[in-house]
Amino acid sequence: MAKAAKSVMYVWEGTNKQGKKVSGEMTGQSDALVKAVLRRQGVNPIKVKKKPQPLLGIGAKTKISPKDITVFSRQLATMMSAGVPLVQAFEIVGRGHENAGMQELILGVKSDVEAGGRLTDALRKRPRYFSSLYCNLVEAGEHAGILEAILHKIAAYMEKTEALKSKIKSALFYPSAVIVVAFIIVTILMIFVIPQFKELFSSFGADLPALTLMIINVSNWFVNYWYILLFAVIGGVFAFLEARKRSLKFGHFLDRMSLKIPIVGIILEKAAIARFARTLETMFAAGTPLVEAMESVAGATGNIVYHDACIHIRDEISTGTQLQTAMRETKLFPNMVIQMVAIGEESGAIDTMLGKVADWYEQEVDDAVEALTSLLEPMIMAFLGVVIGGLVVGMYLPIFKLGAVV
Repeated sequence: MAKAAKSVMYVWEGTNKQGKKVSGEMTGQSDALVKAVLRRQGVNPIKVKKKPQPLLGIGAKTKISPKDITVFSRQLATMMSAGVPLVQAFEIVGRGHENAGMQELILGVKSDVEAGGRLTDALRKRPRYFSSLYCNLVEAGEHAGILEAILHKIAAYMEKTEALKSKIKSALFYPSAVIVVAFIIVTILMIFVIPQFKELFSSFGADLPALTLMIINVSNWFVNYWYILLFAVIGGVFAFLEARKRSLKFGHFLDRMSLKIPIVGIILEKAAIARFARTLETMFAAGTPLVEAMESVAGATGNIVYHDACIHIRDEISTGTQLQTAMRETKLFPNMVIQMVAIGEESGAIDTMLGKVADWYEQEVDDAVEALTSLLEPMIMAFLGVVIGGLVVGMYLPIFKLGAVV
């Protein structure tokens, strides 16, 4: 199958029906197609050429993050609420974006829609940035004629999801950063500071305390074999990241083990349940059938344990089992969550109940993160005190001993 040509930006000049000179920019797959579109718009094209790519400065941003997609979704929903046509909304949002990569993405989607394609199809061409969940929700909105309302739901969903991810990352970043800084400080002391004390102690001509001897021996190893430590750390981090990215089994192993980490595992469990409830609520509100929704929910949980549970739930409800019964069989969801779902099934308001569950567990994650941060701060201070304080005491013990003899 022939590969579709990539849409690029063209700069054009021409004359309108009144004979006046006009100019502008337009995305297209070729200059011939751009000229054809201009003629349909009543413009006689005189010059059409590719827009030169600007040189990206040091501060230029081309990488597209989930936050960029979240902001774009909210902007698009707001534009449509204000009555701006879809194509024009893409044009306004795209031109006003500071991220060059995001601008190209938005204008590319706009070009596909402008050519007569569906928004869903344009988004599905770009799976790297728009997930199957995102595309499914947009498709449901297009079919039901409620695209504006669905875009608002997508924006709200992504904002809550990104906020949840940010809280978890912040909780794990603080202790990780402190440990890295402590390791760097200890390495500097071992390689540059301790050897100076070693030369001083060699002039004493007396036996050194056991703690001091141990620190000096470790320092000697650092000085002689620092490159081994450096390669081991860099190689270990690189191997870990590559194994996680390339090995499905290793990634699944990490997901399962992460749920067993004290305190942190509880936060990850609550976060997975919050994502499960928030995603399923959004899919229900968009009118997506439950069996189809569970596929997207599985991918949104962020953990293989809950992913497999969602697939099991999907298989069970496809045979006629109630959602609450299928959830209970997984033994992963608290009784409160199952009871809320049961009430929703009986009252016909599952999306409302799932929204309340999501709100509850998102608040639970907030509280757990704050509690973890409060608990880690004194523990980290104590850790640093023992490590750095032990080095200082070990180096000054011979001096104290010499002073006592004098």
